[in-house]
Amino acid sequence: MADTHTMQCMEVWGGNRAVDNGVVMPGLDAWVYALPFGDGGEGGDLHYVSSCASGRITRILVADVSGHGQGVAEIAGKLRGLMRRYVNYIDQTRLVEGLNREFAGIGRGGQFATAVIATYFAPTDYLTLSNAGHPRPLWYRARTRDWRLLTSRDVPRSGPANIPLGIAEPTKYDVASIHLGRGDVVVVYTDSLIEARDAAGRQIGEHGLLEIARSVRADEPEGIAGRLLEAVRRHAAGSSGGDDVTVVVLRPNALRPRIGPLQGLLSAARIGWEAVRPREGVRIGRPEGGVVNVLGAFFNRFNRGVGRSSGNE
Repeated sequence: MADTHTMQCMEVWGGNRAVDNGVVMPGLDAWVYALPFGDGGEGGDLHYVSSCASGRITRILVADVSGHGQGVAEIAGKLRGLMRRYVNYIDQTRLVEGLNREFAGIGRGGQFATAVIATYFAPTDYLTLSNAGHPRPLWYRARTRDWRLLTSRDVPRSGPANIPLGIAEPTKYDVASIHLGRGDVVVVYTDSLIEARDAAGRQIGEHGLLEIARSVRADEPEGIAGRLLEAVRRHAAGSSGGDDVTVVVLRPNALRPRIGPLQGLLSAARIGWEAVRPREGVRIGRPEGGVVNVLGAFFNRFNRGVGRSSGNE
């Protein structure tokens, strides 16, 4: 790994350029490998990571936007702004539906995006995911020593649900929560991995990628992206493909955000300062109300139970 970046309070890190980097946050480490196709330097794959004022909330966005070029660069900036606006929200529902609504407005010429949006809540080690028509992430469970696909809850809907961003508005998005244990790994990727073809011309697909992942060592997670991509290339008979590649590897760490009266006051001061002097010209949104988000920055007992609503346990 070329470098490791330590996230700062209310920072949004990422974009749509080539990167091979690690990110350290309270409770979670992430490794990002992104390589746009061709010589343009900017691709249609987007990745963003953000950290909230109290250090409790880490958010991850991986999106695959149809098309390339300046239009995607503009969309990348808009989505980055949305990540900042909702950086202090524990519940990601409003962010996901806001992404769909905003994307419908900023997409041009029928552009759309598939995406995975995830929120990691450090005090409880729960990772919450929503999937907007994107390939399902991989989850390595250290307890069972096996890989599986992460699926959103199957909740009957009367209207469209879980479809790519910008296709229809309004759209509802399901939420799945998993508890990450020591040694667990989650891999979010874009469709170039499952669209790689074997010698017979067959696409690998999600289940094919799952079988390939089961041959990949899950220790040393900083190397998982490289090992997984190499295994896909071998299966694809050396074909390099013709699309952007993005792989994001997530693993819980032993770091924990500081929670207490002083830290709560510091978090409030940081939010107030950002409201007066916004970074990148984007004002952060006021944090969502409620006992957990407000009092949880001061007293850890209010954080208990967050993330246990649903999932793939």
